[in-house]
Amino acid sequence: MLIRQIALTSETKKVSLSELSKVAAALQKQTTRDLVPIWEIKATVDAFAKLNEVPIGYWPIVVTEEDLGDAAGIHEDKDGQPFSLVKYGNGWSLTASHECLEMLVDPFGNRLVSGPSGMKGQGRVRFLVEICDPSEDTPYAYRSNGILVSDFYTPDYFDPVTSPNIRYSFSGAIKHPRQVLKGGYLSWHEPKSDHWFQETFFSGNKSRFRDLGKFTAQAGQNLRSLVYKRTPERLAVRQIKGKDLQLVKATLKANNEASENLASHLSERVREVITEAKK
Repeated sequence: MLIRQIALTSETKKVSLSELSKVAAALQKQTTRDLVPIWEIKATVDAFAKLNEVPIGYWPIVVTEEDLGDAAGIHEDKDGQPFSLVKYGNGWSLTASHECLEMLVDPFGNRLVSGPSGMKGQGRVRFLVEICDPSEDTPYAYRSNGILVSDFYTPDYFDPVTSPNIRYSFSGAIKHPRQVLKGGYLSWHEPKSDHWFQETFFSGNKSRFRDLGKFTAQAGQNLRSLVYKRTPERLAVRQIKGKDLQLVKATLKANNEASENLASHLSERVREVITEAKK
C-alpha cells in the first residue's frame, strides 16, 4: 500500500519549529491511530522548519498569516500534487487536522460516493467526499497528544439507513447517516438537473438546503475548490474562542510541563548511563 507523506510547515514566525513538531506529532498519532484503520490508508506527518526544506513527494500543509479568503484549504501545484493552506489563528491545529485528513482521503478533490439525498424527491445523488465538513466545528473536535484535532466521518456515513452500534464519525458526534451538525455542511451533485446542492447548518436551530447551480470548472480547479467558492461560511468555523480557548491553553500548559519533567528525568538518566560507562 502506498504511503502518503504529509509535511507540516509554516511561513509565519508566530509558529515555532517546536510548536510545528508538536502539532505534527498529534496529527501523526491521529492519522495512525484513528484514520488509517477506518479509511484503510497509510500516511506519515512530519514537521519542517521551512517550505524549501520539504522533500520531493511530500504534500505540504502551509501555515500562514496571509489573508487567504477562498484560497484557504486544499489545492494542487503546477504538477498536480496536492497542498494545503491554513490561516494562522487560535484554531490553526484544528484546521491543519481538518485539511490533513481530507487531503489523505481525497487528495484531488473529486471523490464522489453515491447515496440517497436528504432532499425530498431527489432520489440517489453523488456526495463529495469531504470527511470533516459535516462535523467540522470546535464542539465536535477531540484531542490527540493534548492538541485539538478534527472529528471526521466514516465510510458508513453514506449508508442508506441508520443501524445500531455503527460509528458514523470518529468522535461519535454524528448519530446517523448524512447528518450535518451545527457549523457544518454536506455537498452533492444531483444528476437529473446537473445542479449541486448543499445541506448547511451555519445559523438557526436546524440545517437548511440550498441549490448551488451548475459547476463550470476552469483550468486547475476541482470539485472541492468549486464548493469552497460557494461556501464562504466555512471560514468562520474552527475558531477556538471563550471557554474552549481557555481549556486548550490549560491543556497545552499541562502537557508542556509534563514533557519538560519527562525530558529532565531522561536527561538525568542519560548522564548517569554515560558516567557509568566511563568508569
